[in-house]
Amino acid sequence: MAGQLLLSLTLTILIELGVLWLLMERRRKVLVLSVVINVLTNVPLNLAVIHLGYSTKTVLIGELIVFIVEALWYLLFIKDIRKASIYSLLCNAVSFLIGLLGQTVCAYLLL
Repeated sequence: MAGQLLLSLTLTILIELGVLWLLMERRRKVLVLSVVINVLTNVPLNLAVIHLGYSTKTVLIGELIVFIVEALWYLLFIKDIRKASIYSLLCNAVSFLIGLLGQTVCAYLLL
């Protein structure tokens, strides 16, 4: 389980840094803060999903909480609610969709 959590965290960080880069975010401080907030939100979200069961309801509620927490985190440092919300929404949506695609491909290959 620890290996899966570390893999999920690593991929999420890489994807979200890539999204920020595509959004033209180059400030080292914001990129480092993205890594920090992902460490603080990704592992608890994945543990909750593992322990509560992988259901649509659990994932949606968890992702909503992560979106809000990360948007507030970005807001503390970049002082722009619109940009903080966009960063959080796009980073989380892209990493979630890529993760979902990866799971689908893996499940298909294992059939």
